[in-house]
Amino acid sequence: MEHALSPAALAELRRPRPYPAVSVLTPTHRRGPDTAQDPVRLRNVVAAAKKQLESDPAVTRERRLDVVEQLDLALSEVDLREAEDGLVIFAAPGEHQVWTLARSVPERVVLSDTFLTRNLVSAQAADRPFWVLSVSADRITLWNGGAGHVTEERSAGFPLTRSQENFDAERLERVGNLPSTFRDEDTRHFFRDADTALTGLLRENPRPVFVTGEPAALSLLDEFGGAARDAVHLAHGGLAHGTPEAVWQAVHPLLEEEARRQDEAVARELEAARGHRTFAAGVDELWQSAREGRVRLLAVEEDYRVTMRDAGDHLVPADGDDLDAREDVVDEIVEQCLETGAEVRFVPDGTLGDAQGIAGVLRY
Repeated sequence: MEHALSPAALAELRRPRPYPAVSVLTPTHRRGPDTAQDPVRLRNVVAAAKKQLESDPAVTRERRLDVVEQLDLALSEVDLREAEDGLVIFAAPGEHQVWTLARSVPERVVLSDTFLTRNLVSAQAADRPFWVLSVSADRITLWNGGAGHVTEERSAGFPLTRSQENFDAERLERVGNLPSTFRDEDTRHFFRDADTALTGLLRENPRPVFVTGEPAALSLLDEFGGAARDAVHLAHGGLAHGTPEAVWQAVHPLLEEEARRQDEAVARELEAARGHRTFAAGVDELWQSAREGRVRLLAVEEDYRVTMRDAGDHLVPADGDDLDAREDVVDEIVEQCLETGAEVRFVPDGTLGDAQGIAGVLRY
């Protein structure tokens, strides 16, 4: 199951497919008694997708059988023991993907010529993804982090490794020189390669970066003036060979402090916007402003959800049973704001006060 949504992965998901491209969404649970309902609910929503395929006159028998097979393959790959708060299955002729999300999704089935991506985009923004680069003399590991989790990233050339002979003390003595482990030329080249790889990765998938390692290792990275130098440094050795849990425990306090600073900065910007008359609040106002590309900063309370329907020029409250209900309208707004270059921040519940769970700063 996929978790981290990179810009390249999003672009691939958004490309047009031969009809039907099927998106199946269902909420899931990480723990507790509600987990017992997840397998049944998942099977039911996949069955509903198959029923829609069968009843759609625009779907040929050949394509229906192909997509049904892809749905079955996707279902076989789901491991609900690793479930988070939402699950998305994409299936189209000849392909399928399964995504687990750290944000709940409405239960739905959509047949179109593209996959439904707005829930993935919103979940990614709420996840506050980050990178951790852990350096040592013989291994440099990249970790992929988000809300409450860290996994090892094996891309962009990572992990970088080298054998012990590259910095063996006896070999260095034979050439009449025994520099510090982090001062010999081979180590410098090793670290420079890591910094170059990280710089390339950030061009494709920009995120905040934390770098961990011994003080001497962090000092060496500073000399290169690249992406690693601009990252947040944490003097903590051993994590290049460590476990995801050890990395998470090391960076968690830094993440909490950074989140607190960002939440305070958002509150200040929203307050200033009230005085400058560039403040907007509520789903209806933000929905229209987002479509017009006017939102510069969007703030959303973490658990805010609301079901609306389009009444023409405005959104009005709706029940989930309404045929034209938009259960994930908040995710729609988040995706549209990101598409138009806005900064999106998820803040703790209650932070926005009378702004009804969602507020923004407008460009004009």
